[in-house]
Amino acid sequence: MMKKTRHAGFTLIELMIVLVVIGVLLMIGLPSYQNSVVRASRNDAQGTLLGFAQAMERFYNQNYSYDGAASGGTTTGAPDGNVFPNQAPLDGQPFYNLTIEAADDAGFTIRATPIAGSRQDGDGIIELNSLGRRGWDQNNDGTIAAAEQTWERG
Repeated sequence: MMKKTRHAGFTLIELMIVLVVIGVLLMIGLPSYQNSVVRASRNDAQGTLLGFAQAMERFYNQNYSYDGAASGGTTTGAPDGNVFPNQAPLDGQPFYNLTIEAADDAGFTIRATPIAGSRQDGDGIIELNSLGRRGWDQNNDGTIAAAEQTWERG
């Protein structure tokens, strides 16, 4: 009499079902993960802008004006290296360029602009002024409208 032996293992159909399930999970989870990474980098840039604002206040305390804090002692542009770094995050791969958009004796406006080609590209500029007014160009049209005078997603 011949004894029938059963081989343990997975069939091709079972393996294909597992691969389809993994693929579906990746399709659902990957965009959510990518959005979380972009949001975390934006939050880091917002924190960096707050540090930049503190550096502008220190510059004002020494010079009695915000004017001249940009590179070369000018009013606008990248911050002078002695005032603050010109990219965010401050360590690691940069995703934002930091600039002084306006500065005079009475106040300043500073900006974080996403670097073209980085993961933040298309996420919109972030601004902060000396009065604490925050803005984020959520629709990425190049301007911060009245409804975008916040760092919170609308």
